[in-house]
Amino acid sequence: MPMKPVIPPGTGKTLAPYSPGVVADGIVYVSGTLPLDADTNVVHVGDPTAQTHHVLKTIQSVIEAAGGTMADVTFNSIFLTDWAHYAAINAVYAQYFPGDKPARYCIQCGLVKKDALIEIATVAHIGK
Repeated sequence: MPMKPVIPPGTGKTLAPYSPGVVADGIVYVSGTLPLDADTNVVHVGDPTAQTHHVLKTIQSVIEAAGGTMADVTFNSIFLTDWAHYAAINAVYAQYFPGDKPARYCIQCGLVKKDALIEIATVAHIGK
């Protein structure tokens, strides 16, 4: 099964050797997305609401570059650094998924950038 990297216009450098997304067999796999600017600096330090918006807008750009929409998202893996941010993250999350909700899980953990409060990895089915 051939895969095609998805790199939206204006994407900055990555922290490691990976693509922001990959399409294979009509499925978009979006890499774990942190609240980073084009130079891999954490944005909106200390603000889980703004960081969540940033992450979901970045994910949206990858899915749209692959030809899909946020309505095509079927699964999200959510990583947060503090359960105290859970309600704020969910409030933003609900704005991006107003209809049927994708499956997901959420765990508390450390992230690769110390000021990042959230990371999300996504799967979307856009068809063939």
